[in-house]
Parts: sequence; C-alpha cells; structure tokens
Amino acid sequence: MRTYTIVVEPEEGGGYLVAVPSLPGCFTRGRAIEECQERAVEAIEVHIAGLQADGEPVPEEVAAPQLLAVTVAG
Repeated sequence: MRTYTIVVEPEEGGGYLVAVPSLPGCFTRGRAIEECQERAVEAIEVHIAGLQADGEPVPEEVAAPQLLAVTVAG
C-alpha cells in the first residue's frame, strides 16, 4: 500500500483538476471532491502500472507537499 498527496484545484468552468506532485505527469479531473478522490486512485494505479511495465522506479512520497502563498508586484 502506498499513500500519495493529491492537489485539487478548482477550474474556471467548474469541476477540479487533480495533480499528484510525487508522480509527475499523473493528473485527472472531477466534478466534485469525492469524484476527484475516486479518480485520483484510478489515475495513480494506472500511472504506477505504466511505470512498472516500463521498468521504471515508482516514486514514494517522502513528505506531504506544502502549499505556500507569495505576493508579487503586478
């Protein structure tokens, strides 16, 4: 069993974009948070299966990513 942090970002047209920071290139979308979680599990499983099929190492999440805000001149 592996645990990965997912980042869920609202999209302009509705719904959410889901990214898995520890698995570059692993993305999905959902209309509601619960759907995002379900689709994230599926996307992560497919992504890991692809890495294994290609003989690539499967990254482990060392620590949960942090979300920080910065202010810039605009």
